[in-house]
Amino acid sequence: MIVSVVAAVRRECAAIESFLDSVAAQDVAGVEWEVIVADGMSDDGTRGILDRRAGEWPRLTVIDNPRLIAATGLNAAIRQARGDVIVRMDAHTEYAPDYLRQCLAVLERTGAENVGGPAQTRANGSVQRAMAAAFHSPFASGGAKFHNPEYEGPVDTVPYGCWRRTTLEQVGLFDETLAHNQDDELNLRIIRSGGRVWQSPRIRSWYRPRGTLRALLAQQFRYGFWKVAVIRKHGRAGSWRPFAPAAAVFVGLCLALLAPFAEWALITLGVSAGAWLIAGVVSSVAAARRHGWDLLPLLPPVFAIYQLAYGAGFLMGTAADAARPRATPGHLFR
Repeated sequence: MIVSVVAAVRRECAAIESFLDSVAAQDVAGVEWEVIVADGMSDDGTRGILDRRAGEWPRLTVIDNPRLIAATGLNAAIRQARGDVIVRMDAHTEYAPDYLRQCLAVLERTGAENVGGPAQTRANGSVQRAMAAAFHSPFASGGAKFHNPEYEGPVDTVPYGCWRRTTLEQVGLFDETLAHNQDDELNLRIIRSGGRVWQSPRIRSWYRPRGTLRALLAQQFRYGFWKVAVIRKHGRAGSWRPFAPAAAVFVGLCLALLAPFAEWALITLGVSAGAWLIAGVVSSVAAARRHGWDLLPLLPPVFAIYQLAYGAGFLMGTAADAARPRATPGHLFR
């Protein structure tokens, strides 16, 4: 068996060395494996580091990703890969030394079409720690199982992924029309074809959150915006969770517009905002109790960004989708 690790990066000068070190430290004795990194024409020094490391480490191959987005880079790497098993990795994440070995073991033990670990976090500084604390709270995640580091079993999606090549040949590669949310879409395709996506806490990795509130806002807006494209393609969502923040933002906007003309709208808006604030304060206290009381002042705005930015992105994506032609380029999905 050959295992191919694939990654798509762009302008990751600050993270690429530690990422490659984490990959090189994988304990997979007795297994033939390779690493293929697709670089999105980085101009910040990332490509120089990749080329230098490829010269030092024959296992590493670097290829170009001129279309820049992750899906095109990952697909190019997969097409060049020799592996019977494909494992995706991400440059913003640290991996346990047995990450690859556990992926292979869980893939074999469960027979699932895609396996991965829970979305765990490692953070530096108060802002990142607050983001990590909110990330693991049901108030921000809606109770998604992949946010639970102890859960094992079937899930809607997992971070990154590990597939048999035959699975990707059957369901298709990443959708290159999606700039974001391509992981969710591929997992939804697997599930709709009768396959299983499986999470195991034995597969351990740690994602590093964004460094600023502004970066978090942009990230969550993009996730919400591109989720609409996934739903449009399949005519359904993998769960109800994307609709909750969008509905809250939509109802809030409608009530705010009606409030100057209708007393009931003003009262309803006030009650709704008060209920959200109470839920936010309770969730912030619970998260601060678990992750550190010094985070309490930061948690309410972080929760607000997680929910409102995602909801606003989803609404903007819906509006943009309504203005698009209905034809779907299905040939791009395989």
